Amino acid sequence: MPRYFLEVSYNGSQYSGFQSQENANTIQAEIEKAFKILQREEVAMTGSSRTDAGVHALQNFFHFDFQQPLNPKFVYKINAILPPQIVVRSVSQVSPGAHCRFDAISREYKYFIYRQKDPFLMGRAYYFPYKLDFDKLREAASVVQEYHDFTSFSKRNTQVKTFQCQVSQSEWFWENGCLIYHVEANRFLRGMVRALTATMLQVGRGKIDLPEFRRIIEARDCTKASFAVPAHGLFLVAVKFPLIEA
Repeated sequence: MPRYFLEVSYNGSQYSGFQSQENANTIQAEIEKAFKILQREEVAMTGSSRTDAGVHALQNFFHFDFQQPLNPKFVYKINAILPPQIVVRSVSQVSPGAHCRFDAISREYKYFIYRQKDPFLMGRAYYFPYKLDFDKLREAASVVQEYHDFTSFSKRNTQVKTFQCQVSQSEWFWENGCLIYHVEANRFLRGMVRALTATMLQVGRGKIDLPEFRRIIEARDCTKASFAVPAHGLFLVAVKFPLIEA
């Protein structure tokens, strides 16, 4: 049966996350509903990277199997059905064994912070007007790349086989008036990017020092890290595949 990759972007503010769940409005539920309206058949989609309630994505993927031909104007028509917070960017037929979760070689996130009141960033970045030591933030981000076990930055009761992640990029920088934490890895744990961001902000504020930051990582204890940054500052910006270049 033909298999397709569906590339999507969304503003997650009004949704309970990416993946379908009972009694909750999710990105997956909206896309599957729109697909059924357009193609007149149900389809079960598999997501690449789960995002929590309120988190946004510039790029994420589903894959699905579908025997019948897709509507020749599939992208245009499904976007006409979808709510304004969700857009399908593309649909591509792939090999039958391709898997948008397991074949992904990396995921890339950015967390956006703004320091001065700005109504146009509200809901898309975290307003954090406190004094920060930017050099300490950069040092902390560099420390992250030295480690592979991120148990301390995973939410509790997460059903994963391993807490090992290969972080290839971890950096803080300024862009268009925002302070941004950028991180790329082969995989992420639930809550990991927000926990890294929140804990490094404590370093930047001088509440903990770099040796303490290392001790938090090495403790492998999620009660040691901070998770206290809101979801709306977080964007999944790219999911990269060997067969699909973003």
